Amino acid sequence: MPEHPNPISQPDSLPAEFRDWPAGSSPLEIGKRVAENFAARPFGHPGEYVYYPEVCAWHGALTFAERAGDGTLREKLIRKFDPLLTPEWAPALKPQAHVDYRVFGAIPLEIFRQTRNPMCLEIGRRIADAQWAESTPDGISADARYWIDDMYMITLLQAQAGRATGDAKYADRAALAMEAYLDRLQQPNGLFFHAPGARFYWSRGNGWMAAGAAELLSALPVDHPRRARILEGYRRMLRTLLGLQGEDGLWRQLLDVPEAWPETSGTGMFAFAMIAGVRRGWLDDPAYAAAARNAWRGLVQYIDESGDVREVCAGTPKGDTAEYYLARPRVAGDLHGQAPVLWCASELLE
Repeated sequence: MPEHPNPISQPDSLPAEFRDWPAGSSPLEIGKRVAENFAARPFGHPGEYVYYPEVCAWHGALTFAERAGDGTLREKLIRKFDPLLTPEWAPALKPQAHVDYRVFGAIPLEIFRQTRNPMCLEIGRRIADAQWAESTPDGISADARYWIDDMYMITLLQAQAGRATGDAKYADRAALAMEAYLDRLQQPNGLFFHAPGARFYWSRGNGWMAAGAAELLSALPVDHPRRARILEGYRRMLRTLLGLQGEDGLWRQLLDVPEAWPETSGTGMFAFAMIAGVRRGWLDDPAYAAAARNAWRGLVQYIDESGDVREVCAGTPKGDTAEYYLARPRVAGDLHGQAPVLWCASELLE
């Protein structure tokens, strides 16, 4: 298959903090292990749908394989889509109207970007357009719930559609939604409560917002009229996160509760957002590169030889007490945690 440019342009060289990793912790080695782990997994809901954690890990694995120049892994991940084109999987190609299902469209769009398969473009574009078939009076997708998780799911799908088609309307949509979420949900300290009625700084929820902002900033033209507002919100959030990182490099399950347990999925998402910002010049304080390096080194300690990431918060609906979040199951190999490791590994490759 022909090679195509990376979906996100990158500088020619990595900062010093993103080089010279201790033995066993290089992004190439870790990314390969975690990507192969994903490639070997069956889908969790055969014949029904591909759920959002699978999408997030698949997207990360595809991007990693391309940037690593690993043609065998890349082919394996692309071929993973083939069964979805059979009649058995027809429901998956027309996902229900919910952010957790429609984000699936990001995968055929990424496969199109890498292979130019027109069938994948048609599938992905149709899903991205369906997300805006119904909108609120202010022009935002009716899928929006004002849960902070939405700002990765909506943003990834729309940004991917823009990258695949070159049509500015997709980035415009995502930017409009992101600005509305920032205006409505961002707190004075830069962080976000999980959802309406869930006034807790949950790590992975904030991670979705940080990662979604990084994805969107990478897709927006520098002169986009909403870019400055989104960049300001992104920087304000990450500035606060610098002061909440543990000495072990990880962030806690509840960000403002120092005695809470170290949680790996949110940590990976924050690291990804910082790595992307350092590489693209959005974050010029050296503290961000140091924090991202410490986060990666901390995360590696939680990845076993088979590529499973430990201490991942299980899937979490919104809760009404801090105790609810602190008592969430801590699992290994959950794709919520596998995915951001792959995003980080991709960003850390030369």
